[in-house]
Order: sequence, then C-alpha cells, then structure tokens
Amino acid sequence: MAMQNQGLAPFPLLTTDRLILRKLEMDDAGELLKLRSDESVNKYLERPKSTTINEVIEFINKIETGISKNESFYWVISLKNESKLIGTICLWNLDKENSRAEIGYELLPGYQGKGLMQEALSKIIEYAFQTLGFKTITAYPDSANERSVRILEKNNFRRDKALEDEYYREWGSVNEVIYSLKSKTSG
Repeated sequence: MAMQNQGLAPFPLLTTDRLILRKLEMDDAGELLKLRSDESVNKYLERPKSTTINEVIEFINKIETGISKNESFYWVISLKNESKLIGTICLWNLDKENSRAEIGYELLPGYQGKGLMQEALSKIIEYAFQTLGFKTITAYPDSANERSVRILEKNNFRRDKALEDEYYREWGSVNEVIYSLKSKTSG
C-alpha cells in the first residue's frame, strides 16, 4: 500500500475552495481547548471533555507522536483567509493489513451548517484513497448524531453491518454505528 512509503515530512498541507487543512501546532492550543470543551461538540463523543490548557497540550503532544510514528493524520481545519482553528479532521486507527483507516471530524458550532465539513471531508477522502492508497475508510458516529450520519451518507458511506457485528462481539453494546466507504479501485 502506498501509505507505507508515504513520508510525513513535511506534513501534507491540503486546500479546498474555502479551507486550509494543515498540521496541528502548539499555537492552536487555545482554539483546540474551545473545541474539545464545547458541550455541543462533545455531546456524541466518547471522550472526557478537556477543561485545561495543559490537557490540550498533552493531547497535541499525543497527536504529534502518532503522526511521527505514521500511526495517524490529524489536520486543523481553518478558513483560507485566517489561520485560526475552526475544527479538526483526522485519519486514525490505521489498519495497514486491511488497508483501512477510520475518519473523525469536529467543527466549532459557529462554523457548522455552512458546508465547510463537506469540503474538508471530501478532500480527506480523496487524499486517503488517491495518495495514501487506503481501500476502505470507516466512521463510528453515535447513532443519535443525525448530522454526522447524514454527511457520511452524502459522501456515499454505507452502514456496515458486518463490521458492526464484529465490533459488538468484541466491545459489547455501544451507541456507535459503523459506516464504511470503499475505494472505487478496491473492486
């Protein structure tokens, strides 16, 4: 798979019509704290809400370590005309053996409903398939998160009952549903 040969120096900077998808920096800590502490953003996420800048700095260090080890990709979403973090999008839980990656995304509430996540999501899907060579992208939204499910379906993700059955056998009853998107070249 191409991903195994993919060098991460420099980290891939991606652009869309309105967005820049760039590497996370320590300067993003303040905005990242806003994102990771926002009640509406965290409503459907199985993670503890960040409450201090030190927690966010630890998270940034964890992200940098994952990127340096080729274990994940994590982009800041910012508008082209300003570098401020408005959201994030990542590829993680990379399964090289099965050529599969999980996608995750979040956006500050003031930027939701404007089609920005659609732009970011379609760019990362394209990058994951065409540049990194993944065959499948998965997503694990909370079943009650209708907006997340809707954007996945808009991007041709389909509910993956087989993967859900496997996941539920391992983890028991959970709130997530599993969606997957297969590369057009994966056959």
